[in-house]
Amino acid sequence: MTTEPLWLFADQLGPHVHSTDEHRDREVVLVESTRVLHRKRFHRQKLHLVLSGMRHLAAELGDRATYLRTDTYREALERVGRPVVVHEPTSHAALAFVERLQKEGLVAEILPTPTFALPRAEFTEWAGDRTAFRMEDFYRSQRRRFDVLMEGGEPVGGKWNLDHENREPPPRGAKTLGIVAPWQPPEDEIDEQVRADLDALDLPTVGRDGPRWFAVTADEARRALAHFVSHRLPHFGPHEDAMLQDDWPMAHSLLSVPLNLGLLHPLDVAREAESAFHTGDVTLASAEGFVRQVLGWREYMWHLYWHFGPDYLGRNELRAHTPLPDWWVGLDADTVTAACLRSALEGVRDRGWTHHIPRLMLLGNHALQRGYQPRALSDWFRESFVDGFEWVMPTNVIGMSQHADGGLLATKPYASGGAYINRMSAPLRPLRVRPPQAARGRRVPLHRRLLGLGPPPPRDARREQPDGAGRGVDAPAHGPGRGSGAGVGAGGVLSGAAGDSRRALRRARDVVAGAVRGATRRAALRGRLGRDRTGRNG
Repeated sequence: MTTEPLWLFADQLGPHVHSTDEHRDREVVLVESTRVLHRKRFHRQKLHLVLSGMRHLAAELGDRATYLRTDTYREALERVGRPVVVHEPTSHAALAFVERLQKEGLVAEILPTPTFALPRAEFTEWAGDRTAFRMEDFYRSQRRRFDVLMEGGEPVGGKWNLDHENREPPPRGAKTLGIVAPWQPPEDEIDEQVRADLDALDLPTVGRDGPRWFAVTADEARRALAHFVSHRLPHFGPHEDAMLQDDWPMAHSLLSVPLNLGLLHPLDVAREAESAFHTGDVTLASAEGFVRQVLGWREYMWHLYWHFGPDYLGRNELRAHTPLPDWWVGLDADTVTAACLRSALEGVRDRGWTHHIPRLMLLGNHALQRGYQPRALSDWFRESFVDGFEWVMPTNVIGMSQHADGGLLATKPYASGGAYINRMSAPLRPLRVRPPQAARGRRVPLHRRLLGLGPPPPRDARREQPDGAGRGVDAPAHGPGRGSGAGVGAGGVLSGAAGDSRRALRRARDVVAGAVRGATRRAALRGRLGRDRTGRNG
């Protein structure tokens, strides 16, 4: 009997997808679609990683692989000449497309995705009739279900959550953590050819080309994981939320790309961290913090993407309609004078990656306070980050970061002022403005505290502000119109007289009002106001 070929998407590259007992004898079809490459303005390094991963797998599989370069996927499948089987794609649009191909006879069967620990059907059972979700509940169920860091039905050490031990600021006076650098894969002739092909295609990319920092093969991914667990996981926990300008990876794993390319299975990754704890090489706080990100938050985002459905992308409860400015979309970091925002944008431009705190508390915080349109912002994160895929960003951005879902995912907006940024980062240079200090004895309204502002200046002082005082210090230096509003300070998100604009204050009131509306709705549903235990953006 002839076995149907297995069609793999670019985020299904691991052996647990294509080389299990069920599939090891199948021909593997990989498709490089020119139309898909031109569809969005992707980061240059993101395209390199995707193409390099697919081409490396084709080389690894040898005669078993059929690698097709066509304009569209449909054209490629027609060339195959017989129906293929495929695992569920990782987006609503791709699944609908594959279902159409199945009706046309080009796809014989759609199989459940093997790249996540919890099957979708089991999440649906867990979710039940919930109308609001808490990551902590899901995380504990994952630990129990897969018996990770458990002891006799209870969490090892007696506590589920060790976040209080994992929120240390960076070491005082340090420029780096001073630990072993992340494992970096060597580039080869395949990477060289990918780079040449991307140059020839002249695609509308953003960001800079650069050395490859992320694993794109199963062997590279295993090496990166082993290196992280041995050399960097011991330092991960305490400073996982901290930032240093001269240490962009801190102690983070850089495994989000191989995980999202399907090269590593999340349960295998969690088991490695658990094993390092049991052998005494890693503290429980570091192991638990990492497991929380991989088996908790990442899986939670995946399942909520499907549970909330495609309409979730249109949620905009805070009525944020500001278009993304050109300097933001183009990663024009050199024109940004606010040091903290510039540093985060440089990371996106130069590597297509920052860790979760610059994403959430610098880039996301800035966007929330400016009222950037949530769907456009989610698309920007997906296209500009090397680990951004369709399922990754909507719940992280629209829900967690921008609170545009009205509280379905988290109980409050993730906004902060200068005090938090200062505490969790070393001073960034050059300092343009300093975070404001609340005057002793003067009341600071809630909307100003949310934005990190001090008390309002006296009315006479406000009348005497010079022309242009409301222009944001984060606006590009080469002219108005490409970024305005409240200023982003070097140590804070909004600070100084330049940040005290009417637009920023109106935005703050909208954010507060939206949070209150969401809390009120949840109180009506649950009969009480719950406190936020949703976890962090892993």
